[in-house]
Amino acid sequence: VNLRFYVRRKSADTWRRGVVFIRELVPRRAIALIARACYGENYLALPMKHQIDHVDSHLKVEFSWRRGGKWESLKMSGTGEPQTIPAGSHAEFITEHYWGYTSLRSGCGEYRVEHPRWKIWNATSFEFNADIAPLYGEQFADTLNQPPRSAFIADGSPVTVQRREIL
Repeated sequence: VNLRFYVRRKSADTWRRGVVFIRELVPRRAIALIARACYGENYLALPMKHQIDHVDSHLKVEFSWRRGGKWESLKMSGTGEPQTIPAGSHAEFITEHYWGYTSLRSGCGEYRVEHPRWKIWNATSFEFNADIAPLYGEQFADTLNQPPRSAFIADGSPVTVQRREIL
C-alpha cells in the first residue's frame, strides 16, 4: 500500500516516466530495511493482512495494516473480467511507469522497474479507512479524505527492480 506521485525525466534518447514513493507500507521489516538501505525509499513495516475473494464475476480486495493498536484498510470491489488498459487513460497513466526515483543525500537515485502490462477491473466500490495525517503527513489529509478521481484493481504481477543509479 503506497502513496506516490509521478514524474518524468529526459534521458539521452527519450522521456522516462517514473514514480516517487512518499511512503510504502509493507508487511516485513526486511523488505523495509532493504528498500531504505539500497534504494533510499520511505518504507514502513507494519503488521498487515489481505483478503482477495474472486467468486464468479465478483472481485473483492482488502488490504489492512495495524498502527497504534488500530486496524486501517483499503477496500475495493469490481465485477466482470479484467480489461486491457485503454491507451491514454487515467489507469494507463498510473500503471505504466517503469522508472523509480528517490531523493538521496548525494542527489537523485533512479532505478528501472520491469513488469508486464497489467489488466484492470474498474472499482464498483471503494473504501479507505485510515488516520491519514500521521500516516502520510498533514499536507495530504484534505486530498486523501476526498473521494478518488478513479479507482481500479490491477491484476498485478511479479516486479523486477534493477540496481539503483545515482544521477
